[in-house]
Amino acid sequence: MPDIRSPLRYLWWNARSQAPSLLLGICFATLWWLVQALVPAVLGKGVDAVTAKDTGALVTWSAILLGLGLMQAFTGIMRHRMAVYNWLAAAYRTVQVTTRQAARLGATLPKQLSTGEVVSVGNSDIAHIGGSMDILLRGTGSIVAIITVTVILISTSLPLGLMVLFGVPIMAVAVGPLLKPLHRRQKRQRDLTGDLSTRSADIVAGLRVLRGIGGEQVFGERYREESQRVRHAGVGVARVESLLEGAQILLPGLLIAAVTGIGASFAVGGQITAGQLVAFYGYAVFLIGPMRTLTEMADRLTKGHVAARRVVRILSIQPEVGGGTATSQGGVLRDSFSGVTVQPGELTALAAGAPEDAIAIADRLGRYADGDVTFGGVDLATLPIEEIRTRILVADNGARLFTGRLRDELDVRGTATDEQVRQALHAACADDIVEALPEGLDAQVAESGREFSGGQQQRLRLARALLADPEVLILVEPTSAVDAHSEARIAERLAKARAGRTTLICTTSPLVLDRTDQVAYVEDGRVLAEGAHRDLLVSSPEYAATVTRGED
Repeated sequence: MPDIRSPLRYLWWNARSQAPSLLLGICFATLWWLVQALVPAVLGKGVDAVTAKDTGALVTWSAILLGLGLMQAFTGIMRHRMAVYNWLAAAYRTVQVTTRQAARLGATLPKQLSTGEVVSVGNSDIAHIGGSMDILLRGTGSIVAIITVTVILISTSLPLGLMVLFGVPIMAVAVGPLLKPLHRRQKRQRDLTGDLSTRSADIVAGLRVLRGIGGEQVFGERYREESQRVRHAGVGVARVESLLEGAQILLPGLLIAAVTGIGASFAVGGQITAGQLVAFYGYAVFLIGPMRTLTEMADRLTKGHVAARRVVRILSIQPEVGGGTATSQGGVLRDSFSGVTVQPGELTALAAGAPEDAIAIADRLGRYADGDVTFGGVDLATLPIEEIRTRILVADNGARLFTGRLRDELDVRGTATDEQVRQALHAACADDIVEALPEGLDAQVAESGREFSGGQQQRLRLARALLADPEVLILVEPTSAVDAHSEARIAERLAKARAGRTTLICTTSPLVLDRTDQVAYVEDGRVLAEGAHRDLLVSSPEYAATVTRGED
C-alpha cells in the first residue's frame, strides 16, 4: 500500500513498484534517442566523404547509417512495447489499490465520497497516472539525448555548443509559467467532471421516480447547466494546452534558426566543413523531438499529479469501524445502548417509533457503526471484521442487484443447490418473478435490476439474503414495498425458513410482527416495551399506536 500523504509519494510508489520494467523501458528509450542523435553526425561525415570524393569512407559511413537505422527500428519497437506495458501496469495497479480500498471501506465509502468521484478514477485518472509512467521513458531518454548532442556540438564548435547548452534550459524555463494555471484548470475540470458523473448517476437511478412526478425537465436543465460548466472548464484547459503546444513548436524553431544561421556563417568562413554544417542543422532539427518530449513530460506529470491527488483522497479514508482478533462462539446479540437483545435461534422483531432508530440499531448490531454491542458475551468490536461480515448479515433496502445472471446474483457464493435456490425464492414469494422470465434463473439482470419493480427487487434481495444463510440475519423493512397479500405469505414462510436460526426483523408491519417470537418496541432509541405482538397491543399504547397507525 502506498504512502498516502501526498500525490507525489503515490506516483513514486507506483514507479518503484514497477522499477524493473520501468528501467528496462528507460534503457530502450535512451538507446532510441541516442541512435537518432548520432544520425546527423554520420550524415555530416558522409557529406564530407562525398566532398572529398572518398568512396571507401562513403561506403563505411553509409553502412554505419544503415546499422543505426536498424538499431533505431529495434529500440523504437521495444521502447513502445515497454511504454504500453508500463502505462497499463500503472493504470491497473491504481485500479487494484482503489478497488481493495473500496472493499476495505465498505459502507464508509459512500458516506465520504460521491459515486461520480469514484467512477472518475476509473474513467480518466488511471489514464493520466499511466501516462505519467509512460512519459518517464521518453522523457529520461530525451534528457540524455540533449546532453549527448550538446557535448558533440561543443566539441565541434564551442559557440554553437554553448548556444544549445543555454538555449535548451531557457526554453524549458519559458514554458514554466504555463504549468501552474494548467494544473489549476485541470483540477477544476476534474472536480466538475466528478460532480457531473454523480448527477448523471442520480438521474438514471431515479428516472422512474422523476417521470412519476414530472421532474424530468427540471433535472434535465440542471444537468445541462452543469455539463456547460464542464465544457467551459475543458475549454479553459485547452487554451493553456494550446499555448503549451505552440511553445513546443515556436521555441525549438527559434533555436534551429539561430543555430543554422550562425553555422552557415561559420561554414562560409571556413571554421567548419560542409558536412559539419549539415550535421549542425540535423542536430537543430533533431532537438525539436527531445524538447517537445520534455514539454509533454511536464504536461503529463501535471495531469498525473492531479489524478493522483484524487486517488490519494480515496486511499486516505479510514473505515469508520475496525476489528480485533478475539473469537466468539456466538449466542445472544445485545445492543447495550438501546437494550435490544436478539436471542439465539429465535425470530425477533424490532419495532421503532422512528424508522431511523431501527436503522441505527441494525448498523450497530452489524458493526457498521460503533456501539457497545456484545455477541455471546464478547465485545463485537474485538472480533475480526471479516468474521463479523460472515456471521452477521444486515440486509436493508439500500442493497442493489448487479448486472449478470440472475442465479449468480442470488447465490453470490455459488454453492447453493437448485433446491436451496427454489426454497429461498419460495420463502421470499419471488418464485413467480423467475417463472415470468423466459430464461428463468439464467436471465440477465440489467444495471441495478431496473427491469424489476420496487417490490420485485425487494423480494429478490430477500431471497439473496436467505440463500446466504448467515448465523445471524438482520432484515430492515423487508416487506415495505410489497402488497399486503404477499406480505402475509412472506411473514409466514420467513418464520419457517429461519426456524431455529437467529433472525431480527426491523419492521412495524402487524402481519410480520404477529409471526415473530419476541418483539422489542423502541422509542427515542431505547427499548420501551418487550413481549409478544398481541400482548404489546394491549399493554403498550405507544406500540399499538405505532404498528396500527392509529387505527382501531
